[in-house]
Amino acid sequence: MKSEGKWTASRIRALKGQAKLACLTAYDYATARFIDEAGIPLVLVGDSLAMTMLGYETTLPVTMEEMLHHTGAVARGVERALVTADMPFMSYQVSMEEAMRNAGRFVKSAGAGAVKIEGGAVRVPLVRALVENGIPVLGHIGLTPQSIREFGGYKVQGRKPAQAAALLRDARALEEAGAFALVVECVPAELGAEITAAVGIPTIGIGAGPGCDGQILVTHDLLGLFAAFTPKFAKRYADLGAAMKQAFETYRQEVETGTFPAEEHGYGAE
Repeated sequence: MKSEGKWTASRIRALKGQAKLACLTAYDYATARFIDEAGIPLVLVGDSLAMTMLGYETTLPVTMEEMLHHTGAVARGVERALVTADMPFMSYQVSMEEAMRNAGRFVKSAGAGAVKIEGGAVRVPLVRALVENGIPVLGHIGLTPQSIREFGGYKVQGRKPAQAAALLRDARALEEAGAFALVVECVPAELGAEITAAVGIPTIGIGAGPGCDGQILVTHDLLGLFAAFTPKFAKRYADLGAAMKQAFETYRQEVETGTFPAEEHGYGAE
């Protein structure tokens, strides 16, 4: 769904039941420009950059300063998409005041149009306070990677009836608090569809089945640029990692054999 004009939280919220949303992550200026030019409505500067860009094993170590740095780069590359910044682990859990301050930095200093916060009903007071102070919030329930220590790893959520019921309550609570949309991660497809039907805001699935109002993927998974592991829910649309490796090897060989640079790559005397 390629569209002209600036995407905002309210515009995305209004798409509920009207159109499917294709969303992607971005962490740098150049990639953000390509994603924006492709007509993607929402670009998430995910804390997944901890793994894809910085080499950490989980999302937990990434800092506010690192997230602000990358969010600013993405915001400078985007003209139309809604840039949403992922609030990193412990940037919003310590106190309401600190959470408000950090969310404000993403909007005021880095140029984000919204922030994403992991967690369900427990985050209602914060979500409500942010929205009331003019900061749009994208919710996130299901598998919340910042809670992997509690979950015991990256595991599908909501398979048991009690867990499914709790996720439905979380979704409704976040909608009531003012979230404009909701990421639903790693739940059974039937539950993803049930959550989607239960709320009046768009659901953006990642491993939550086709019944969600939209989908999001980590761009590095889509492009074949992250080799550590490939989630079951990810689809690889290109293998740029292999293409890059081949290009680097060809360049090395041409330098070693003297093929590059050739005459056309140099400058003549005046």
